[in-house]
Amino acid sequence: MVTSSSVPRLVIAAPSSGSGKTTVATGLMAAFAARGLAVSPHKVGPDYIDPGYHALATGRAGRNLDAYLCGPELIGPLFAHGARGCDLAVVEGVMGLYDGAAGEGELASTAQVAKLLRAPVVLVVDASSQSRSVAALVHGFASWDPRVRIGGVILNKVGSDRHEELLREALDAAGVPVLGVLRRAPQVDTPSRHLGLVPVAERRAQAVEAVAAMAAQVAAGCDLEALLALARSAGAMADEPWRAPVAPVAPAGGRPVVAVAGGPAFTFSYAEHTELLAAAGAEVVPFDPLRDERLPDGTRGLVIGGGFPEVYAAELSANEPLRRAVAGLALGGAPVAAECAGLLYLCRELDGRPMCGVLDASARMSERLTLGYRDAVAVGDSVLAAAGTRMRGHEFHRTVVEPGAGTAPAWGVRAPARRVEGFVQRGVHASYLHTHWASAPGVARRFVERCRTS
Repeated sequence: MVTSSSVPRLVIAAPSSGSGKTTVATGLMAAFAARGLAVSPHKVGPDYIDPGYHALATGRAGRNLDAYLCGPELIGPLFAHGARGCDLAVVEGVMGLYDGAAGEGELASTAQVAKLLRAPVVLVVDASSQSRSVAALVHGFASWDPRVRIGGVILNKVGSDRHEELLREALDAAGVPVLGVLRRAPQVDTPSRHLGLVPVAERRAQAVEAVAAMAAQVAAGCDLEALLALARSAGAMADEPWRAPVAPVAPAGGRPVVAVAGGPAFTFSYAEHTELLAAAGAEVVPFDPLRDERLPDGTRGLVIGGGFPEVYAAELSANEPLRRAVAGLALGGAPVAAECAGLLYLCRELDGRPMCGVLDASARMSERLTLGYRDAVAVGDSVLAAAGTRMRGHEFHRTVVEPGAGTAPAWGVRAPARRVEGFVQRGVHASYLHTHWASAPGVARRFVERCRTS
């Protein structure tokens, strides 16, 4: 019997961003799923968008493995939790194989995650401008850290039969098997904008076609049997699957309804968050702020994650009944947790369009990209954390929030520069920082308990 700690697994990595990891990883997931395998999809790092395509390819929730946000000790358990009952796991890497959190060595790199999972690595190489040099490149990546096992290479953007022949000869001499060759072809229809790929929720029909195209391309160009054999060579893991801590349901208050924003405008969410809320005793009910004119019946708390409200500012603003309902709930003291897009939605306005008006702040688009991991500490008590609670987060946006006078911050950011960030007022905790609650399960328990008692 295949257990979650012995499930066959592959890590799909590359020398650098833009080499084709997402196409290969998503295509492999879909191709193996089409063969009837239960495939567990994973993504290294904090990215929310690629897991949406992974979920489309496999029919299972895409899950992140981020050693900075959650700590290296949770990578194995979170992987085992997601891979439970599966025949194969495919893990898409982040950036280049050895790139991680800036100034933190290997922390949060694909290489670190591969070692923690005892998983072989398949290196996706953009071969469009090289021939024999590919052997030196692959040799360098394979020998840099002997604990990272490069099990094979998939060559991307190969120009011709002769080009392929030269690449294979070079890699044969280097002793690294070629497990696939993808020819130069028109890019699969996965459009991007200012923060990466357009999420699946915004273009589902086209995304289905794109994933099918990736699967066909990968199945035609890769040796799936050899890749599956490589996945089966992964080392055994001792990690027990992560479990959301179960809290007893309080006799008074029952299971409070926690409304969780979704739909095209709010697509950034970690799967474990809703699992933690449910385990803490909440009844989790999704809603779409673009379409729903009222909150779910009985809503006692509200979670609004990240996404692209700036793209949908007109539609969000036009849904005045829901904006009033959100404002009424928040101003009445109910617990509200908002991250990034949720923060913008709670402001008075976004790019001049009225939003919910919960926060005395104005938001606007900016030319500057704010991006990176953050080390933060709670400045004061809130519905999510007690003062002094330390958490790690990730910031990723092209907007600026200009606060009014007299607002209390949510976090003191300790690195890379000291500053305060976010808002705490009444039951509202709003911040640009994306956090992973599995690293601090008490966050969900505290939030649900406040929902019961507010």
